[in-house]
Amino acid sequence: MPANPKHLTASPWHRFGKISAGILGGYFVSSAVHLAFASWFNHVNVLITSTFTGFILWAVLMVLAFLSKSGWRVWMLYILLTLSFFVIAWMGKMYNPNFLH
Repeated sequence: MPANPKHLTASPWHRFGKISAGILGGYFVSSAVHLAFASWFNHVNVLITSTFTGFILWAVLMVLAFLSKSGWRVWMLYILLTLSFFVIAWMGKMYNPNFLH
């Protein structure tokens, strides 16, 4: 049974925004989260764990991108989250005394 057309995205730009935000934006956020954790905690353990949790987080973020009405809002949210986690990672590099340079 085909999908009801009223529930499908009408604009090809919104569809492109959702797909690209789900794939690329979700990957960027997932990588930034694990880098932020690695800068504050034992980086070896975080990197080993990220092989599994990185994919799970990326898949969840991809699904969440398709639940939104606008792909561009998802892009803005993912960019904001990525930058926030990069700031946390930078702070961990600068202020964490246990961080190995």
